[in-house]
Amino acid sequence: MKAEIITIGDEILIGQIIDSNSAHIANELFNIGIEVFQISSVSDDKEHIIETIKNAEKCSDLIILTGGLGPTNDDITKSVLTEYFNDTLIENEDVLLNIKNIWKKHIKQPLLKVNLDQALVPSRSIVLMNYMGSAPGIWYEKRSKIFIALPGVPTEMKSILELEVLPKLISTFDLPVAVKKTILTYGLGESMIAKRINDWENGLPKSIKFAYLPSLGRVRLRISSIGINRNEVANKIESEIQKLLPLISDIFVGFEEDNSIEKIIGSQLVKLNKTLSIAESCSGGGLAAKFTANPGSSKFFKGGMVAYDTKSKIRILGVNPNLISEQSVVSLKVAESMAIGVKKIFSSDYAISTTGNAGPTKGESDTDIGNVCIAIVTPEKVFSRQFSFGTGRERVLTKTINMALTLFQREIFKN
Repeated sequence: MKAEIITIGDEILIGQIIDSNSAHIANELFNIGIEVFQISSVSDDKEHIIETIKNAEKCSDLIILTGGLGPTNDDITKSVLTEYFNDTLIENEDVLLNIKNIWKKHIKQPLLKVNLDQALVPSRSIVLMNYMGSAPGIWYEKRSKIFIALPGVPTEMKSILELEVLPKLISTFDLPVAVKKTILTYGLGESMIAKRINDWENGLPKSIKFAYLPSLGRVRLRISSIGINRNEVANKIESEIQKLLPLISDIFVGFEEDNSIEKIIGSQLVKLNKTLSIAESCSGGGLAAKFTANPGSSKFFKGGMVAYDTKSKIRILGVNPNLISEQSVVSLKVAESMAIGVKKIFSSDYAISTTGNAGPTKGESDTDIGNVCIAIVTPEKVFSRQFSFGTGRERVLTKTINMALTLFQREIFKN
């Protein structure tokens, strides 16, 4: 089964929001054996939407649209689909009751007619209930084709996809099985990895797909295949992974499907019954946010502190002002002092600190833009590393966070 995803909304085309819906839908479809053939983004224009649906119908078996189901005038997806299928709108009692319940429990504003009109659905469609919002999803069948419209709000889209769409697709169609494993690597660039594993990659069976997914400071390696028998497909991928891992043992962190690097670190700290605190300057809380984004982080994460200016480093973390004068605020010794200070404040077993110049100007330090110092304090020692991450503020910040995670992960897994 081939699928196409169509995202609708001017806000996507002018860059006002990022289309995260397509990535999520494509991933979930692959997990049930459906490959996405194409992803398109179109404006809030009737003719444009209809033309895109027509083209998708020629090439794909499953067409999923997101966006344009809201209550305002620029939300036209429902009316376009009603016209496309020569249908009419009728009021759905279950949707209407759901809308009234949502307003009663969560919304302290009057229930307007435009909100009630969300209960109007195409008469020949199957309604996909939206318990996170007022706009229901829509399921149409036309000959052997499936058309699904979902809200553009990510939380609502994900809820309907999980509770309504995926179970219905699985129960309706005899789908193949898809298996993918994504290897997390840190510390080596895409081209260097490709050179190292060239012979392995060239020897892969044609039924296995392999892809490099580079980002700042890390590269993910995805291995995937689709077949009939799950065990056979999984064993085939596992066999190739076992050949690959010895080639990248020094940069291998784990598998993305199992856990992200911050989750891997957290699990190890819990296993060791150890705790962590973080002092950040240039990374501005981004490193701590990586850990606290995951439930259960309070089991190991004691706390974090953003000491962004020099006075905060001195007053809160106890960095010696003479050290800053002699070494610069972006220096290995200052990074170490920051880590020691935050470890003491939170009484943690481990601590990480970051200080650097992300640009675009030099700020309080004369150090070059892109220079970053990362320090780690363990129960036994203190050590630090200095890096030059180039220019571009976002690039420097992302690389700083990724490298801090890499250094700390390697440290706590040494034993």
